[in-house]
Amino acid sequence: MAPRVFLVGAGPGDPELLTLRAARLLEAAEIILHDSLVDPRILAMAPNAECIDVGKRCGKRSTAQTTINGLLVDCARTGQIVIRLKGGDPMIFGRAMEEMQALEAANIVYEIIPGVTAAAAAAASLKISLTQRQKARSLHFLTGHGAEGGLPAQDWAALARAGGTLAIYMGGQTVAGLAAHFIEAGLPPETPAIAVENVSLPGERKIFATMATLPGILDKMIIDGPVLLLVGQALGPGGQKSVERSAIFSNITHFA
Repeated sequence: MAPRVFLVGAGPGDPELLTLRAARLLEAAEIILHDSLVDPRILAMAPNAECIDVGKRCGKRSTAQTTINGLLVDCARTGQIVIRLKGGDPMIFGRAMEEMQALEAANIVYEIIPGVTAAAAAAASLKISLTQRQKARSLHFLTGHGAEGGLPAQDWAALARAGGTLAIYMGGQTVAGLAAHFIEAGLPPETPAIAVENVSLPGERKIFATMATLPGILDKMIIDGPVLLLVGQALGPGGQKSVERSAIFSNITHFA
């Protein structure tokens, strides 16, 4: 039986970064359950769909995951083409497993459509490779916000020793705690760190700093959009050839 339910990655925000498969499904969609952060231009690509906001935003009123699961199953049972539209990629910090389990329990066939995750889009915008020979042989995706609020449990010492690049999602509000834990675990305070707000969108901002200085800088700023934190030696002036970027890090901070 062909699936009529799709968990679709909306990418980091820019509609141009949607996959062709996602764009075609949006045109055919009849019901869309979408995250709050999905760009309105993407929803406009689904002219015949009923769009239902089931978003979850840190620090703001959110739809309970159990409610989303139930609504997804109810919509699927109508026989219409249903899309669960998630920011970024559904399988990276998107709670896709809980929704997949709910659909499977109801014997509903579904398909997963991947999307561009924020770390990949940020690397492209920064023109910095997150993995580099002799600088970063690994890339770690972390969440900066636990299910119960605050910092999630992590093996901070192991991550600090790994020496790769850290891509920390939803870390804008917990950056002070993240920095404290990592530095205490042995990460050098001068490790390059970049915060990218509203990745791929017209209002994108890049904040260049170090692990020690980034919390103080963000604390003085008004941050409204989602923030991705990138940390590691590959992000510093020695990690790329740009003279302009080297000058940025020599001054510690820069807002783009």
